[in-house]
Amino acid sequence: MIKLTFASALPVDRSSLWQAITAMEGINDEMRPWLSMGAPSGVRALQDVPLTPGQPLFRSPLKLFGLLPVGHSELTLLSLTPQEGFVEASPMTGMQSWRHERRLADSDAGCTLHDILEFEPRVFPRTTAALVALFFRHRHRRLRRRYR
Repeated sequence: MIKLTFASALPVDRSSLWQAITAMEGINDEMRPWLSMGAPSGVRALQDVPLTPGQPLFRSPLKLFGLLPVGHSELTLLSLTPQEGFVEASPMTGMQSWRHERRLADSDAGCTLHDILEFEPRVFPRTTAALVALFFRHRHRRLRRRYR
């Protein structure tokens, strides 16, 4: 099992950040230009879909550069607490297991966003770990730029 953690202090209030990080538009903005995540028509935010912990919300196609299909995620939340965080444990292409915990905490400057990842790739664990680390550093850079 590989474990990675990331944190970014952001000059934004928790409520505004929560709206951005749970909206499909905000999620995709974090991932651009490398990946995009699809959702069914009419789903604009994670809260738009009734949550049954541990059951997939929907199947999300994953596309490299927004064009090339590279797999999918059965987007599955174990918990979602508004303005505090969520725990995602989604079956997805290339992973034996995947757990992404995202937490928000108040800070003097606004809010700190924490990502804790635990995953087991199906193949090439060191390469996959390096790529996931690069991708989440990219996501945090995009968030820091957005909220300067």
